[in-house]
Amino acid sequence: MRWRQTLLTLATLAGAVPAVGADTGIVVSLRTLGDHSPEVATDGGLALPQLLEQGQAAMAALDFNLAAQHYCSAARQGSVDGQYRLGRLLLQQRSVPKAQAQGRFMLALAAQNGHAEALQFFDEPGLDPMDEQRPQCLPEPAAGSLEDRTEPVSHEVVKRYLDQLNRERRRWAQRVQERAPYYGVDPRLAVSIVRAESNFNPFAVSPKNAQGLMQLIPATAKRFGVRNLLDPQQNIEGGLAYLRWLLLRFDHDVVKTSAAYNAGEGAVDRHQGVPPFPETQAYVARILGFYLATRHQPPPAPQGKAAPLKTDRSSPRG
Repeated sequence: MRWRQTLLTLATLAGAVPAVGADTGIVVSLRTLGDHSPEVATDGGLALPQLLEQGQAAMAALDFNLAAQHYCSAARQGSVDGQYRLGRLLLQQRSVPKAQAQGRFMLALAAQNGHAEALQFFDEPGLDPMDEQRPQCLPEPAAGSLEDRTEPVSHEVVKRYLDQLNRERRRWAQRVQERAPYYGVDPRLAVSIVRAESNFNPFAVSPKNAQGLMQLIPATAKRFGVRNLLDPQQNIEGGLAYLRWLLLRFDHDVVKTSAAYNAGEGAVDRHQGVPPFPETQAYVARILGFYLATRHQPPPAPQGKAAPLKTDRSSPRG
């Protein structure tokens, strides 16, 4: 992802913070973002809308340290808007390179998570510049190699993330969660896939004609019995059937499964793993960045009739 340096001006950030004068700028103590005092820690119990509202109120009162604490608490709970607001605030530290690096990190994170305004700061939103500096208030990535990452994201974190979606997108995200166990798919992985594919937009259409919530191409749709790609219910069923098929084919390996969902199982077979395509590598990183575990954890069998599994093994992609 190439950073658009020309956009990093106060004019670009107009409206991000109240005007405090071109000479003084905005001062945010970086120690604030590493402060885990009781007052900051209790933010974790607040709903995301409250944290964002309190951040805005602190901005209006010119208490930028408090605003940074609230925005970082929201970001820590998975708020993409919190990530974006904290990034913009840190970028105002024009004389502190470390703060600006942290601001770029937060904007990159928000862009990776699909924030429309954050995407405008980058030329290549599909790539993720993790060489920037992570603010101390955010948890570090799980230590160890990919093989060591066995625990998926918690259900509580997923719930917090979904709670910030608008009503319509949250509705479809919840539908994906409900249906995933009938296909033997962990709802958390299903949500991770849909988040990366369409950001829960049932009418999304890609330049490659992948359509709907789970971005099925026509060949995949036909293979798994989907007649109307933009019918959200059919799209979910077909996408989950395909995801289950991939999980079984790759023995619940999330890395290979997610790579195949993006590039096709044929490409994964040819390269004996993740293909060397920047888009696919960024896609896999995004799935792991949300789901965390590299091994799929099948959910308990739900009550009711299981969904039928298509067995056509012809490759729709790659």
